[in-house]
Amino acid sequence: REAHHFLPLDEATRQIHFPDSWESLEAARRRLAFDELLLIQLGVFKQRQLWKSRQGTPVQVNRQVVDDFIHALPFPLTNAQRRVLDEILADLSAASPMSRLLQGDVGSGKTVVALAAMVAVIADGGQAAILAPTEILAEQHYHSMRALLEKAGYTGKIAIRLLTGSTRATERQKILDGLADGRVHLLVGTHAIIQRDVSMHNLRLAVVDEQHRFGVEQRGLLRQKGTNPHMLVMSATPIPRTLALTLYGDLDLSIIDEMPPGRQEVKTRWLGPQERERAYAFLRAQIEKGRQAFIICPLVEESDKIEAKSAIEEHQRLQTKIFPDLKLGLLHGRMSGKEKEAVMADFRDGKTHILVSTAVVEVGIDIPNASVILIEGANRFGLAQLHQFRGRVGRGQHQSYCLLLSDNTTDEARARLEVMERTSNGFELAEEDLKLRGPGDFFGTRQSGLPSLKLVKLSDTRLLEEARQVARTLFEDDPDLSKPEHKLLARSLHTFWAKIAEPS
Repeated sequence: REAHHFLPLDEATRQIHFPDSWESLEAARRRLAFDELLLIQLGVFKQRQLWKSRQGTPVQVNRQVVDDFIHALPFPLTNAQRRVLDEILADLSAASPMSRLLQGDVGSGKTVVALAAMVAVIADGGQAAILAPTEILAEQHYHSMRALLEKAGYTGKIAIRLLTGSTRATERQKILDGLADGRVHLLVGTHAIIQRDVSMHNLRLAVVDEQHRFGVEQRGLLRQKGTNPHMLVMSATPIPRTLALTLYGDLDLSIIDEMPPGRQEVKTRWLGPQERERAYAFLRAQIEKGRQAFIICPLVEESDKIEAKSAIEEHQRLQTKIFPDLKLGLLHGRMSGKEKEAVMADFRDGKTHILVSTAVVEVGIDIPNASVILIEGANRFGLAQLHQFRGRVGRGQHQSYCLLLSDNTTDEARARLEVMERTSNGFELAEEDLKLRGPGDFFGTRQSGLPSLKLVKLSDTRLLEEARQVARTLFEDDPDLSKPEHKLLARSLHTFWAKIAEPS
């Protein structure tokens, strides 16, 4: 404490509630933020050590097989994809199990890298599984992976199956039998794949997509399906390095920081409340050209229930008053998985022109014909989230557009939305977002499965580095915190991580 000039804990606690001055408030915040970061770092070091000390099964990577697969793809890999694939293959051939976070912007091609790694594992006699947060995403992975495997000449050689909550009982039983005796090589699914009765013959690589939607617990359950399988976590939410080190310090970090050629930029404009009619007219013009559109309803932080209600009302208003001659779909968080699937299928098949949705549409949905996304109340969302929404369009060959309708024109709101117009680089946006909003809001309140950092600011890079150093020193000196002087710290650590381990 003295080395870092921190206030004593009781003094910091008093000053944070009843500060004598702005200076003492900041000093108190730094002290308590340091405590939060230290507990995270200690937990992360512990998890990492635990995982690295286990005996994994190295994969004998057959480079020829991987190269043949890559050459057979209908597009070349970018340099970034090749670099990241090399990092993953090196991890796979090591004796301790891989634990890697793969980050890449929307559309940077993470899935194909994961698939190449899966092909390497399967060629060595292992099985691979990928866990997606929703049925829509699982289905999308399944179809795109199956198509890529077919193009690469793997039909009949690699058995790929899809397992979700909607899989029929007879089909499910067949898949379970195939997993248990090794006939099914690659499993794509939702949490249906981490249920008790799913057992795998030889799971060697587990991939988790869209990390921040799964708690630590679900990752653990997937690991249990094999004997210390290699673990790859994929995220399209660009996380600045400081935060990635804090939250995923137990994982090695790989970043795909370049887009495949030909991915066109989505033109982004922010509009004030008085320009709503213009936005609607633009949507209509796009639909007359045969395109489709998303309309995202404003964020209601209080509850899913209120948010769903306002989405239902907005859908009705748009359908009756604005676009009475068009078909509008509706998607919100209170619908069942089955209902969401049906709505998405209609939109994907072109049966609806416009999809009105709450933030549930944020991740991964692929509708190549959708060329415009209109975001209502854009100032209420974080930049990282707006960027995810923007990634829903621009997936086909048509020029695409993102319209940000702001219901607030303060200077701060304007500054944030102008950043969106200026850059389409997710990592730059994430850095900006953190400067503007701080980490507590970074992941949105309802989806993190991460500690809620009450007092840490993301500009606290130095503080984070100090906490990492102190944690490392403590950990090297007393990994179990069993010394008498560390008793209190050990108790705080246990309490802090117990809260996080509850499923998100």
